[in-house]
Amino acid sequence: MQSTGSTLTGAILIDLLGRRAEREAVDDVLAQARAGRSRAIVVRGEAGIGKTALLEHARDTAVPLGFRVESSVGVESETQFAFAGLHQLCAPLLDRMGALPDPQQTALNVAFGLRDGTAPDGFHVGLATLNLLAEVAEEGPLLCLVDDAQWLDQASAQVLAFVARRLAAEHLALVFALRDSAEGDAEGDVAPFAGLPELRLDGLGEADARALLATAVRTPLDAGVFEQILAEARGNPLALVELPRSAPAAQLAGGYALPDALDVPRRIEQSFQRRSGSLPAETQVLLLVAAAEPTGEVALLLRAAEHLGISPEAARPAELAGLLKIGARVRFRHPLVRSAVYHAAAPPDRRRAHGALAEATDPAADPDRRAWHHAQEVLGFDEDAAAGLERSADRARARGGLAAAGAFLKRAAELTPEPATRASRALEAAHAKHEAGASEAALELLAIAATGPLDALPQARLELLRARIAFHLTRGNDVPRMLLAAAATLAPLDPALSRETYLQALGAATVIGGPGPGRGVREVAEAARDAPAALGEPRPADLLLDGLVTAVVDGYEAGVPGLRRALEAFCAHQPRSQVASDGDARWLWLASRIALALFDDDLLHVLTSRNVRYAREVGALATLPTALLIQSFDMVLSGRLARAAELAAAEGALAQATGALPWHAARLVLAAWRGQQDETARLHTASVQVATGRSGVSLAQYALAVLHNALGNYPTALDAATEACKSDELAHASFALPELVEAACRAGQQERAGAALEQLSSRALASGTQWALGLAARSRALTSNGPAAEQHYRESIEYLRGCRMAIYLARTHLVYGEWLRREGRRQDAREQLRTAHELLTSMGAEAFAERAARELGATGEHPRKRTAQPADELTPQELHVARMVATGATSREVGAQLFLSPRTIESHLRSIFRKLGITSRRQLRELSLP
Repeated sequence: MQSTGSTLTGAILIDLLGRRAEREAVDDVLAQARAGRSRAIVVRGEAGIGKTALLEHARDTAVPLGFRVESSVGVESETQFAFAGLHQLCAPLLDRMGALPDPQQTALNVAFGLRDGTAPDGFHVGLATLNLLAEVAEEGPLLCLVDDAQWLDQASAQVLAFVARRLAAEHLALVFALRDSAEGDAEGDVAPFAGLPELRLDGLGEADARALLATAVRTPLDAGVFEQILAEARGNPLALVELPRSAPAAQLAGGYALPDALDVPRRIEQSFQRRSGSLPAETQVLLLVAAAEPTGEVALLLRAAEHLGISPEAARPAELAGLLKIGARVRFRHPLVRSAVYHAAAPPDRRRAHGALAEATDPAADPDRRAWHHAQEVLGFDEDAAAGLERSADRARARGGLAAAGAFLKRAAELTPEPATRASRALEAAHAKHEAGASEAALELLAIAATGPLDALPQARLELLRARIAFHLTRGNDVPRMLLAAAATLAPLDPALSRETYLQALGAATVIGGPGPGRGVREVAEAARDAPAALGEPRPADLLLDGLVTAVVDGYEAGVPGLRRALEAFCAHQPRSQVASDGDARWLWLASRIALALFDDDLLHVLTSRNVRYAREVGALATLPTALLIQSFDMVLSGRLARAAELAAAEGALAQATGALPWHAARLVLAAWRGQQDETARLHTASVQVATGRSGVSLAQYALAVLHNALGNYPTALDAATEACKSDELAHASFALPELVEAACRAGQQERAGAALEQLSSRALASGTQWALGLAARSRALTSNGPAAEQHYRESIEYLRGCRMAIYLARTHLVYGEWLRREGRRQDAREQLRTAHELLTSMGAEAFAERAARELGATGEHPRKRTAQPADELTPQELHVARMVATGATSREVGAQLFLSPRTIESHLRSIFRKLGITSRRQLRELSLP
């Protein structure tokens, strides 16, 4: 990374003519941050359009207002150094790191290579960075400027984008500048910044462009040339300043036309190339060395120059030409100067410059940069250079820099002379690239690895990775087959990995699915019977595989005992400190879903809570949204809809913060149970659009079935429940069956109700839980008449009172009351309907509560309306904060759980106190929160 302020403070600024609106937008960001409302903004535009100048305006405005300003600049050649950009920004702030909790200090220290330790999750580094910046901002507002952010290393970009999305009340402003290409698309990797507030810089208007050009030209300028420069510059400020310098003064004065150019940035770059090319030979070499070494370290540049026999005085002509300045750091006038100098150089000259830098770099203090320069020096194969890069990759991976590890290994493979070693390094590079999210690049590396030769185990791992990438990119129908083939190949080579691959194949078949029960999944499960036996004591994941195979092949009922053993083993298992490194902890999400399928509310509660807790403790934000999703289902079914709303909101916010694709399932199911028609319809459409297989569609259909049963639209509910029950996902079918029975009975489809009841009853008997038996008894009552129906209703109520799933108990009171009213037993009906209405209303299941109210009204009793509670005014996030604080958690502890800064938690608390009419945490603990 180029040093702090290298292009910000040292640039010759382009006059901000015509940028009033843009300056005001930046000023507003600063004003909001100063007032305690943190903001982030992305400034977009082509090279030379004025992004750096606008960042300088932010700096110049912020300093007199009392802001501390820190900055970082991305450089294209630095993209493979993990956390380099983040370290550049945070290095001046590390004296405040002692205020962070120990796990966060460890995460930053390991990421920055300041200490050894287990590679931290990138988003845990993000939380640590957010809190570090917030700590500094406690002393006064803080402005962070990141120029050329498209060239940040991937780890830094992801962390900074995460921080930008979690800002709230920290007196903190982040301003990013991203360069567009000639086609208008951003260069480099800018995906992490997608969705952040954006300020686009276009070309200056004609009047402002004329004024700037007139100011920039110091020699007589022919009118025709003046107009041609205006046309070619297209309002680009740097072009308006630089293009007149690209031709001799006499030529400009005489009216000779300038040559055509493909695009403005390229014209500017060519201008810089011509100016640098006119300098003395030694100066050109020194410029090239400076361009090849983006740290801006003067001593390093001078050591490299000495190695090449170049005097420090050679820099003077470049400084006089306005291309370079050497002070405390080496600074280029503009990033295009660096790229112009580097790309104009002949390949042998570039290799010579890198060789000098490798010799000048301390191998003990900066081995990775030395290895990188040495690798750029090499022409052809070089095992020493390749081995050095491989060691750099190991260090990058140890710091959590998977993208950097992939880049080092890719170059190492290119330099490796021996074919087998080259294939092995390419395979490891592909693994690192895929883990870092660059699956397309991983496929290219797999093609290199496939040329081999590879031994049997690496070849099997190659096929496994190819299948995993195909699942990630396409969700194609051939993915389960690919995973099965890899699992079979791995069986004699790595039995444990083979079993895990069979489990992955089952999961993939469930998600992708075919249009019918068992389609695809059954074939995979049949093949998985050939999985090698578990070595030694079976792990929880081993038990889960065996139980799933039995359940799919031999039937739900046969699989229940094995699946329950697996879930109990997960509950007893004590994972290591890192979820990502613990094979069994990685399957907690699937174990939680199986608990739903088994109607085991106790196991469900333990597993979902553990899954969320582990993900939060290690900062595994990539998996936390899924954990929160399943926990929200648990809360909905237990009747805690307000709590489910908190979890759904947290899941959505974290998915957005991590850049994950939106998955609307939690909010969809919650909206359906609340009876919110418009919201359910909107989220249903959105869910189906992003669904990658039958599993997502079946869950959306289940939500529709719940909604329409609540509204009394039974034929529509029946159609939706029927579709949901076709799912190969065990859990979806289990909780869709009761909806199908109720809808079919009320729609007059007794035969369909009976078939569903038979399946539900069989599952309930196999499960044996109070929840399952209660649902089966309720469904049996719906299909019965006379005394038998009443017996089943009472039996259902007794069962459901013994489990956590209170929302089903409330619904059973409702259907029992409806039956009693139709039997003419008004007084008995009122008792059941009153109970149902009170329970459903207190839970927030509004459509079911309204259904109970209508029935109660038909008995001659007017239901009491729910009294508004102060907590009703709280947002889901505020309610989440209030609930945690009420347990005695500190603001710092709550912030660590919710991935927010302590100041933001304090801001939420002030709002909570105001809405609840209280003034202390003690009073909050005394309240009864929903």
